[in-house]
Amino acid sequence: MNHYETVFILNPVLSEEQIKETVKKYEDILVSKGAKMISKENWGLKKLAYAIQHKKSGFYHLFEYTTDGEAINTLEIEFRRDERIMRYLTVALDKHAIAWAEKRRNRNKKTA
Repeated sequence: MNHYETVFILNPVLSEEQIKETVKKYEDILVSKGAKMISKENWGLKKLAYAIQHKKSGFYHLFEYTTDGEAINTLEIEFRRDERIMRYLTVALDKHAIAWAEKRRNRNKKTA
């Protein structure tokens, strides 16, 4: 099983309930494909560097998880089909990135 991070940007016109529902949907997709969730982070509403779909901001979310490659394919197909998702990026983490992600999680726990 490989270690991955996925960041996705949700449309800023969504309500709080729609955002929670969308995040839950994608978490359930990963878990149903055998992924083990390590962390989930809500980065909130952020200004975009450039307009996407005529929007200047979006709700950022990050998933960190371990899984095989097949779950990634399923997840990204669903991202492409969903109009609520403006952009997404999935990266495989090497040992250095895994260590950095752990430091980030620990730092976020201290500030929370």
